[in-house]
Amino acid sequence: MKPTQEHLSYLLRLADNALILGQRNAEWCGHGPVLEEDIALTNLSLDLIGQARMLYQHAAKLETELTGLAKQEDDYAFWRDEFAFRNWTLVELPHYGPTAGTSAAERDYAVTIVRNFLYSALMVEVWQALAQSGDAELAAIAAKSVKEAHYHLHHARDWLVRFGDGTEESHRRAQAALDYLMPYMNEIFKRDALEDAAAAAGTGVTMSDLKDAWQAVVTDALDEATLSAPATGAFESTGKFGHHSEHMSYLLGEMQVIARQHPGASW
Repeated sequence: MKPTQEHLSYLLRLADNALILGQRNAEWCGHGPVLEEDIALTNLSLDLIGQARMLYQHAAKLETELTGLAKQEDDYAFWRDEFAFRNWTLVELPHYGPTAGTSAAERDYAVTIVRNFLYSALMVEVWQALAQSGDAELAAIAAKSVKEAHYHLHHARDWLVRFGDGTEESHRRAQAALDYLMPYMNEIFKRDALEDAAAAAGTGVTMSDLKDAWQAVVTDALDEATLSAPATGAFESTGKFGHHSEHMSYLLGEMQVIARQHPGASW
């Protein structure tokens, strides 16, 4: 397959989503609500970062072919500034929900679970579609990643139902998290030229084409959890175009600090 800038950008969007959500989920390491969930979230984070690594490695080879400049995965993770990241805003949001930014804010596990559910329900469909990609290496990455995404979806859906159909307080928190996060899906399902180009080339898929399948999974889970999907609004975040929330710079600062303090180091 002849590399193109559009396909490279498509790979980087996929990789950025996985990396940033992996970084967010890693924040629960040592802080999980129970030991089993501490381990589960750490494993989910490792899966996502593993997906990002495979995609970045593939992207590095394509970019080297395109430009003649040697690239490696660390260049994408640690040496790009905020605007160069094209992940969805959904994955960069903190675990605090609508109370983010207050001095008294604490992590809310309902926010973590609802986000992982919305994301993994879509990524199961994405990876299944990309397993048929005309890019053989991307297809192989997708075939591996879909197995992990199924596990992530099972984990998040199970907890979503427990929260929604549990106590009055767990239901309230799950519904609040859903109301907070669902509007960020508008960005994800908005068609754009990059996805259209990837789909036309037979190497990628548009998220909007997967919305109905995603919606069916979400509706089924929400019904079982006795939760209600919020009304669709006009709000559209813009992370995939490089315009991020105020939380992104803090996330990158923490993620990139060691590499930037010790440039050229290896371990």
